[in-house]
Amino acid sequence: MTDQSAAWWRPSAHEDRRPFLLGRNRLMAALRAFFAARDFVEVDTAILQVSPGNETHLHAFATDLIGPDLVPHRRFLHTSPEFACKKLLAAGERRIFTAARVFRNRERTATHHPEFTMLEWYRAGERYETLMADCAALLALAAETGGRRLFSHGGLTADPHAEPERLTVAEAFARFAGIDLLATLDEDGAGDRDALAAAARQAGLRVAADDTWSDLYSGILVQSIEPHLGQGRATILYEYPSAEAALARRTAHDPRVAERFELYVCGVELANAFGELTDAAEQRRRFEAEMAEKQRIYGERYPIDEDFLAALAIMPEASGIALGFERLAMLATGASRIEQVVWTPVA
Repeated sequence: MTDQSAAWWRPSAHEDRRPFLLGRNRLMAALRAFFAARDFVEVDTAILQVSPGNETHLHAFATDLIGPDLVPHRRFLHTSPEFACKKLLAAGERRIFTAARVFRNRERTATHHPEFTMLEWYRAGERYETLMADCAALLALAAETGGRRLFSHGGLTADPHAEPERLTVAEAFARFAGIDLLATLDEDGAGDRDALAAAARQAGLRVAADDTWSDLYSGILVQSIEPHLGQGRATILYEYPSAEAALARRTAHDPRVAERFELYVCGVELANAFGELTDAAEQRRRFEAEMAEKQRIYGERYPIDEDFLAALAIMPEASGIALGFERLAMLATGASRIEQVVWTPVA
């Protein structure tokens, strides 16, 4: 049992946590009302999936589904309801949301929990900029629900009622790391490892001999950029390199970057959004590349959901977003650790 979840059931510990937990419940009720007022349909998605997702650094929990024939079939606890939600878009749904229990292995910190609630919503036929407006509205709603004038976390504060700052990833690299990120990408979005390594060294950052372009990119993002985001007001970091947006379509104006944004408040990443890729052949290519990289780094890979790719071929253009509900609840209630807003933490 971890220190963070130890003896949460003891009356004294529960009494301390209960105000945060009731705040969590009020926030969830307010979010459901928010989406209902905008003609969204709430959906439930199956937790057991053929594939938990095909991103290199996501780690899933596995189990076996055994039928009457006693033959085991490998299944995974999903890391996101994304594949199932997109199948519902292919089926004809237009606006959907879900508050799904999701599971991620190898993740446990003050803002990570191995089982958590992912709030996802999708808008068929609408641009991903609409999701940016949704995020601004939800921050104000969370603050109102929690009675907060300001959000605070880790010594940082942000005004949830202020219009979020919009900053491209390239602008953030230039501002906070002094690096011309786009100069390290070719016209198809492939990264030049040596160019980024040289820029990182010039910025005073450590470079390992076996670092790939993606390793360097992620390291710079975490060390030099994320701590500055969401200070004073929320930050919407958008136009990620295409290589770092496996399920997003490329932008019309520059194929090196994709229609992806992340929402940050007080240095905490709250949400990840896409203008959804609907090219099944391109999606397969990206999944295969991600799984090859996962095999190289971790010695394992996850299957590709062929049913998902078939659905993607008839899915309408759409935008979609995943928001970590407990992290938003932390900000709304003033909690400092994610276990404070989880009714029964994992032991």
